[in-house]
Amino acid sequence: MKVKDIVAAIEEIAPLSYQESYDNAGLIVGRSDLEITGALICLDVVEEVVEEAIEKGLNLIISHHPIVFKGLKRFNGNNYVERTVMLAIQNNIAIYAAHTNLDSVKGGVSDKMCDVLGLVNRKVLDPVSEDLKKLVTYVPSDKAEEVRKSLFEAGAGQTGNYDSCSFNSKGEGTFKANETATPYAGKQGELHYEAETRIETIFPKHLQGTIVRALFRSHPYEEVAYDIYSLENKNPQVGLGMIGELEKPMDSLEFLKKLKDLFHCGAIRHTPIIKNTIRKVALCGGSGSFLLRKAMASKADIYISGDFKYHEFFDAEGKIIIADIGHYESEQFTREIFYEIVTKKFPNFAVRISEINSNPINYL
Repeated sequence: MKVKDIVAAIEEIAPLSYQESYDNAGLIVGRSDLEITGALICLDVVEEVVEEAIEKGLNLIISHHPIVFKGLKRFNGNNYVERTVMLAIQNNIAIYAAHTNLDSVKGGVSDKMCDVLGLVNRKVLDPVSEDLKKLVTYVPSDKAEEVRKSLFEAGAGQTGNYDSCSFNSKGEGTFKANETATPYAGKQGELHYEAETRIETIFPKHLQGTIVRALFRSHPYEEVAYDIYSLENKNPQVGLGMIGELEKPMDSLEFLKKLKDLFHCGAIRHTPIIKNTIRKVALCGGSGSFLLRKAMASKADIYISGDFKYHEFFDAEGKIIIADIGHYESEQFTREIFYEIVTKKFPNFAVRISEINSNPINYL
């Protein structure tokens, strides 16, 4: 087993193309071809986590937060980032992080928070735009089903709760093969008319290479005619934050107490309880104050996230309850996501969840 095998499994779920521009997700320390003895999963990579990996004989650390956000100009051990990276390199330990890309996908950080709260009717709070593309191709009608199947298996045609989505129209194509061609139909030098099906289907842009390869493998023509268009549509499956509903409304204070218990919060900072009951819940793992307006526009009763600043609590304007449960607390279940991804793909691989509590904030 190599590092790149684990990386591929994680990025199949959370492609790096979904990370925010400021982020530094991916393989941060180590070679992708390193043979791995096992993986240690954590939220933050600190010196104690690397020491734990050494003690347990594990040479891959999978974390949510990247240990390196900005370029390091020196490795003198003057801060915890430098010391952690140096310790990992000295012990040939690879470090991989999936951060905002894991925040943005179905089954990711915010979706896991919804699982913990038991929310139903979930939707992405802030879907991304310009992530979808449309493929249009022309196929001999007797081969259309084969090509469609190949495209769907490669990941095309996913729309919300539906898959295998396409639009198909019948028509007639013409072509004349020259003397060096090997035509699927017709003869060299003669104009040929072929009954064709125009197939249209959409796909997320990170799958373009996979989709095109599937098209070329399954299409019978020597020269494949196809077009790819970039779409401005929002992708409802990808984006930051989530919104959902409790199966039954709860008394607001009781809900806050339950929230504190479920997320093991030392404290919850919140705005005035201006609603008697909670039904519609918006949330975002990590630092999510930037999505408050989206939560308010969605008519949520409460918005749950972390790292709200003092003046940002005023932005609730008596229309929504803000519940700041803490950055670490909101993302703590991310470790379970990594564990589920890796063990599902590699059931016999040694995976451990770190026993180190890396939360830098304590409550008195």
